Amino acid sequence: MSAPHQPENGMTRGVNYAPWERTFSKIVSPFEEFIHRETTSGMLLMIMAVVAMLLANSMFADAYHHLLHAEISLNAGSWTIGMSLHHWVNDGLMALFFFVVGLELKRELLVGELSDLKQAALPVIAAIGGMLMPALIYLAFNHAGDAMRGWGIPMATDIAFAVGVLVLLAARVPKSLITFLVALAIADDLGAVLVIALFYTSELSISALMAAAIIYIIMIVLNVSGVRRILPYFLLAVVLWYALLQSGVHATLAGVLGAFAVPARSKYDPSLFSENIRELLARFDASRKQAGSDMMSNEQMHDVARKLEDGVKGVQTPLQQLEQAWHLPVAFIVIPIFALINAGIPLQLGEMAEVAGHPVFLGVMLGLLLGKFVGISGACWLALKLGIGQLPGGTRFSQVVAVSVLGGIGFTMSIFITELAFAGQEQYLLMAKTGILAASALAGIIGLLWLGWLGRPQK
Repeated sequence: MSAPHQPENGMTRGVNYAPWERTFSKIVSPFEEFIHRETTSGMLLMIMAVVAMLLANSMFADAYHHLLHAEISLNAGSWTIGMSLHHWVNDGLMALFFFVVGLELKRELLVGELSDLKQAALPVIAAIGGMLMPALIYLAFNHAGDAMRGWGIPMATDIAFAVGVLVLLAARVPKSLITFLVALAIADDLGAVLVIALFYTSELSISALMAAAIIYIIMIVLNVSGVRRILPYFLLAVVLWYALLQSGVHATLAGVLGAFAVPARSKYDPSLFSENIRELLARFDASRKQAGSDMMSNEQMHDVARKLEDGVKGVQTPLQQLEQAWHLPVAFIVIPIFALINAGIPLQLGEMAEVAGHPVFLGVMLGLLLGKFVGISGACWLALKLGIGQLPGGTRFSQVVAVSVLGGIGFTMSIFITELAFAGQEQYLLMAKTGILAASALAGIIGLLWLGWLGRPQK
């Protein structure tokens, strides 16, 4: 039973504390502030990637790989679905990652950096250049055979890592440069989603695709009918995921499609919300004066508080609510698990020379490290020369060029495409993942040093 407790010095007057609440708040609050920093997600990814590498190259390697291939099944009567843990993470859990990507894409297209054609021009053109050049460099090394399927691997940028590195230099770079990189990475994500949908699919099942189309139409009908409750969309999205899993189109795309079906309009106009809140607050105060301040005994106050909560939810869009609710779980649970499952690469020092000369390794590493740099900076230069785009406010072209290096941090999306391109081909998987890790590490270090040097205090 908690009892009201007034802190010393009247620091938080009117707040009721449980006996141990202030002690725990000293631990929880700094942690909550810490995890909200953009750099934390990238740091956690790096840690989990290192843990995966250590496991894959230790006495626990056999147990690690056995765990990846452990079969997990769901059964209901005669219906069953079974996949390895590795596939449950890549095909199932990653749908949540693509759901958040879809929410971010929709928000950016409606009201963000990609909503204004003039503002969006430069990052979108940069993203296109940053996808084409890496693919061409990869194909220059792998222009025949099964290895060709990996051309999409170096096209993607990992937004968490790239932005995390840039945020480390927040005091030395303009905020508009961070905004530019975010817009570029989101446009890049859209391109990666389209590449996966169009080029990395197996044999298609028309009946399953038709079922998926009908489910999605129902979701759109709910949207335009004004249904804002989350549960119907969630249940339909799960069925959509299963239909796509059976169709041959990669099931994680259900996340993006589900996100685009989520309503992006609030129920209440802000002015109406403001009027209602003022009225409810007046009723709350009047009831408090008449019947006392105990919420347990004052039913009218409780009723007003519930209506206030409904009003606060109604003025927010379902898209905003879901993005806020799912961003942290995806960033700090889903993606780290993905890294732990997929980044475990067995390395033999004696074979490093062979790896370094392999066409897949070279295509991926140089595609990310050199292709992103040349593609992004070259596309920006051309767009500026043609007067199509404009530099972010307060930035120099040299800073945009340095940021283009950070585009070579591929990691999450690149590893995901690797799993699609080279499923069951262990040698190619090893070469591609090694190239991704090498390029991502080098791109992060070079970009950090270059931007730090450009932002140094002038004497």
